[in-house]
Amino acid sequence: MSIHTHIKLFVPAVVVLLCADAFAETPDALVKQALQQNPELNFFVAEIGAAKGGVRTAGTIRNPELSSEFGYKNSRENAGGSSGDGAIVALSFSQTLEYPGRIALRKAIANHDLALAQLHLEQFRLTLAARVRMLAYGMSSAQQKSVAAREVAGRFQALNDVLAQRPTAGVTPQLEALIIDANTLMFRREEHEAALATTTALAELNQLCGRPGNAPLKVTAGNVQFTTVSLPRLLTAARANAFDIRIRQVEFAQQGIKVALSKNERFPAISIGPFYSMENAIDREQRAGVGVSIPLPLWDRNLGNIATSKARQQQAEASLAMTEREVERRVTQNAAILTAKRAEIDHLKGDELAKFRDAAETADRNYQLGAVPLTIYVETQKQYLELVGALAELQKDALQAAQELGILTGLQLYSEEKQR
Repeated sequence: MSIHTHIKLFVPAVVVLLCADAFAETPDALVKQALQQNPELNFFVAEIGAAKGGVRTAGTIRNPELSSEFGYKNSRENAGGSSGDGAIVALSFSQTLEYPGRIALRKAIANHDLALAQLHLEQFRLTLAARVRMLAYGMSSAQQKSVAAREVAGRFQALNDVLAQRPTAGVTPQLEALIIDANTLMFRREEHEAALATTTALAELNQLCGRPGNAPLKVTAGNVQFTTVSLPRLLTAARANAFDIRIRQVEFAQQGIKVALSKNERFPAISIGPFYSMENAIDREQRAGVGVSIPLPLWDRNLGNIATSKARQQQAEASLAMTEREVERRVTQNAAILTAKRAEIDHLKGDELAKFRDAAETADRNYQLGAVPLTIYVETQKQYLELVGALAELQKDALQAAQELGILTGLQLYSEEKQR
């Protein structure tokens, strides 16, 4: 085969690899896709549309009512007097007028429903973005662990193949071969577990992004740098920005308006409008005027609804206080987790992983030369793989805590390094 043929076969392979890397998705790109294509977003968008319809309905004045009567009248005077027949026509037009301030109160309640729907949508968007980012980084970490496990398992498999070709004289070589064989199986299992974690994360990522669950996806995630923020600042930001607190505040304010509305509804609405009637029997009689209709609040003073709305207001106030305490607890816990995990990451992120990778390769070469005993060789490979998994787990926990704090406080506590 000529060199030109080798070049023709090599160039397409390079192009394919470059294209695969070019189409690999970053966590930010996956978040954008999820925010555009996630089907569950339509539920919250529709909820906002329903709330806007409620605002329009609350501010709408009742339709006027038109009443009509058509009939026949036979009239006779007493003592054999004159008699006559004729038509009866009666028309009335009425408009119901609400007690002053009632429509404004109903509209204010509907506006609070709209505010709640908007808060729920915004909260879901941030929660969705956090979940997608967590899955993307988890998938990337699982891929790295799978590569490391495959690397270590490959060393043991190669060593096992070499030892299988040599004659085993004595008990020690036989036991060493069994130990190597058992570690090969163990590392293969860890490789498969990491591959399974990648597959499960892929299925959920595709679902959140509105794609088929088995759609192919490659994630390229850079390193994450975490920001240190003092706990008092985090708590202050959470009291102002936490969605749970803001939602409870809106519900508490809305419940106060409902109390005012229930008190307003003690006073009845008034119907007023003109009327006209005409009778044409013995004599032609016509009547015209203005009619007023008002219910008398004798038995129903709306006391039951007032008591219920006041109780609901007390519940909303208690719920707000409990939510504030709950948010403070979550902020404190996640801040402690982020601080602890960040300290461990900073300790391991230096040259530790590179040192253990080089040590694993050195142990592999020297064991084959007989310069390193089996125990040191096996322990070095295990420690390297455990360190890869530990660093991935630390980054996962720190990122989860940072994103939880971001949702609670509105602060960005991490930055992503772009892949070169």
